[in-house]
Amino acid sequence: MPYQPTVAGTRYMISAGHYLATQAGFDILEAGGNAIDAGVAAGIALGVVQSDIVQVPGVAPIMIRLAETGEVLTISGLGWWPKAASLELFVEQHGGTIPTGLLRTVVPAAPDAWITALQRYGTMSFGEVAASAIRFARDGFAMHRWMTQYIESCIDAYREWPTNAAIYLPDGRPPQPGELFVQTDLGRSLQFMADQEAAASSGGRDAGLNAARDAFYRGDLASEIVRFHAENGGLMTAEDMAEFRVGIEPPVKVTFQGTDVYTCGPWCQGPVLAQMLSLLDGYDLGELGHNSLQYIHLLTEAMKLSFADRERYYGDPRFVDVPMETLLSSGYAAKRREMIDWDRACPEMPLPGDIGEAGDGATYPSSDGGPGLAADTSYVCVVDREGNAFSATPSDVSFEGPVIPGTGFCPSSRGSQSFAIPGHASSVAPGKRPRLTPNPAMAVREGEFVMPFGTPGGDAQTQGMLQVFLNRQVFGMDVQEAVEAPRFVTHSFPNSFEPHKYFPGLLEVEGRVASQHTERLADLGHQVTRLDDLAQGVAGICIIEADQKTGQLSGGADPRRPSRAMGW
Repeated sequence: MPYQPTVAGTRYMISAGHYLATQAGFDILEAGGNAIDAGVAAGIALGVVQSDIVQVPGVAPIMIRLAETGEVLTISGLGWWPKAASLELFVEQHGGTIPTGLLRTVVPAAPDAWITALQRYGTMSFGEVAASAIRFARDGFAMHRWMTQYIESCIDAYREWPTNAAIYLPDGRPPQPGELFVQTDLGRSLQFMADQEAAASSGGRDAGLNAARDAFYRGDLASEIVRFHAENGGLMTAEDMAEFRVGIEPPVKVTFQGTDVYTCGPWCQGPVLAQMLSLLDGYDLGELGHNSLQYIHLLTEAMKLSFADRERYYGDPRFVDVPMETLLSSGYAAKRREMIDWDRACPEMPLPGDIGEAGDGATYPSSDGGPGLAADTSYVCVVDREGNAFSATPSDVSFEGPVIPGTGFCPSSRGSQSFAIPGHASSVAPGKRPRLTPNPAMAVREGEFVMPFGTPGGDAQTQGMLQVFLNRQVFGMDVQEAVEAPRFVTHSFPNSFEPHKYFPGLLEVEGRVASQHTERLADLGHQVTRLDDLAQGVAGICIIEADQKTGQLSGGADPRRPSRAMGW
């Protein structure tokens, strides 16, 4: 029996990483908004009801499919390093590390991403779609156990900055489940953006949305961010804020067994999913059997090979020539398959493919301890009655840098995903984007179905997304069954987050996987750790499938997180 049912509908559907965000987006659909309006509403709400792992001024990569044309596009939703940032700063003054605090702040991208999506593809105002988020912040919501646990796990970091402790450690402790959690300053900041929009609305919808954006990037909120940086050794300037614009970029596409799978570009880890599918397209996965010994071994080795290429080649394409066409070619996949040994696990990260120009390879020592909980980030997907589809993965935490006084938020600390290593494809440079882990995706079989999906979970994201997609595509599970099926993740590559820990050979497997399989996996050389039956560390997928023949919608949400699907 499933932990929760597949949600069915015929008009519209939303699935998001927190039930109140799902409600916020569903209310917009009920009010006549389209998938973009609803997705933005839920995304902003996630920055309130999951402000431990999603920040309103964080990152928000977005993927949209327009029903009228079938076009799939991405909005990068990722900020770049301030002009004053440099690799030399971190190498010479910080020993090749990117320390916590203001120095890892990149230009906040999510506000511009949400507003750009609304302006180009939505129908409603910022004030309308932000109304639920404002209410949740101003009036509060009942604290949920996932947020309590996350704050408890990072309590020392929250204590480091008084403004963070004042919000997340009231009375000196994390708010407990069921207690009212109010974020007055955050609500006021969002209301300020809505008020600025309303004041300019006589000039039309575009003028209003521009005013909401300017309130953040050029107005009072920008001034507070910039002033705090100037007074506390940060790098952000008014010029950095005012000049920022997200990019609207084509997706990366791979076709797997007749289904087109779209990811964002190599400024994030999205193409890792595409590379995994390209490698696995050469095998009869159904014949191997779901979560059999051979299946788990094969997927793990394919994951390692793909992450090795991520480490060597992925970076901001405006700065790095990423050989994406070669990495996804059938010839390249065939060569990489030759490296998979059915009788032995690669004991560490494999060598990347030798395809010419690349960033320099870095050497990473094995790390002590465990990989920790990859719980940050959230996700939302929506399909509306016209068939438009929306997929977004907002993120950024509230413990890696100080809350800017009076605003209620921590501007994006995503600089933690750059590398202070000369020659690395994702090394620090002014104006360059870090290599992002959040990566929304969408699967499309024209005339049959559209399926947006994604997840939180750091480096576990593409691994969880791969398994859920295969559960549906190869093994025919319905979307909720596909989400709930037991999963596994490898950590045999450098972690995306500073200090980029590396655990050669480590394979974490949920407890519902047969013990005889994990014993044999260990015999093959995998360093196996068994997890709980439902573990947060294997990602938390949300997914919608829209059947284009019948008009039926199916929504799935991961019971490993406080996610919910809702449709009608």
